[in-house]
Amino acid sequence: MGQETKLDRFAGFARYAWWVLVWNIVVIVWGVFLRASKSGDGCGEHWLTCNGELIPSAPQFKTVIEFSHRMTTVIDGLLMVILLVWAIILWRKLGVARSRYVLYSVIGSVFFVITEAAVGAGLVLTGNTAVAVTDTRPLWAMGHLVNTFILLVFLTLTVWLASGERQIRTRPEKKVLLLIAAAVTGLFLVGMSGTLAALSNMLFPSATIAEGIAKDLSAASNVILRLRISHPILSVLTGVYLVFLSGWLRSRRPASPDVRWWSGAVSALVVIQIAFGAATLLSMGPIVMQLGHLFLADMVWISTIMLAVNYFAADPADQPVSGEPGSVVG
Repeated sequence: MGQETKLDRFAGFARYAWWVLVWNIVVIVWGVFLRASKSGDGCGEHWLTCNGELIPSAPQFKTVIEFSHRMTTVIDGLLMVILLVWAIILWRKLGVARSRYVLYSVIGSVFFVITEAAVGAGLVLTGNTAVAVTDTRPLWAMGHLVNTFILLVFLTLTVWLASGERQIRTRPEKKVLLLIAAAVTGLFLVGMSGTLAALSNMLFPSATIAEGIAKDLSAASNVILRLRISHPILSVLTGVYLVFLSGWLRSRRPASPDVRWWSGAVSALVVIQIAFGAATLLSMGPIVMQLGHLFLADMVWISTIMLAVNYFAADPADQPVSGEPGSVVG
């Protein structure tokens, strides 16, 4: 089989992987609408069925929202099965390192789609939906966020690995690795604090910003209300760090167009997200603003992952400005 034929096979797979990634973002955003509209109990404490029925009869509006979200996850499952089968075929027929790495990332994606569904089922079966206030709900919500972020990492890696001939550094620069790890940790903390903030806004709504601040500072408030202030603080600190880090990474790989592009994307998205977050806060968080805020958060996360992998997989001729270069394997 010629090299051109192999590239053509990967090109079709890469396009499909992009669409799978896009669909997963749609499912994630629709899940936010489900939570923000307080429709998570639309099917009662039933899973896989909806109120004990395979297809709900005479459903309420919140049942339609909950059931439609479940259908998007069913479609997602089918898309992931196709992705996995296609990756296996590429691995068996092409037998190159690239197809093996693609298969590994697809297996990771499928695993975390399954755990994503399991967490969603757990929320329903334990009654941690709609306006239910329980001691475990914040943990479920943060766990859901962590799983979603890891799923997006594997899907992003799948797209990246399939989209071109990549070289992988087996010994990345430790200093850069630690700095990127700090950025990833910061984004996880921002995401988890954002989940608590969104949950507290839904469960303990405020009519004005002043009332919300008073609740945040009251010792009598629920713990998730008192933790809500951590989200804007962590968002600004992490955002500033990401802007400086992306510029620094670009300066160390000036010859890499991918690093330059994703560095600019991260910086721009961070600025837009902080501004959008402020507007969401000032407007008291209407659902449409919450959807936009979550979508931008996913874009910042995906762009950061793309910046990191492109930095560590830059062309061997594009060596760091200073420091010991890592080794590269094809």
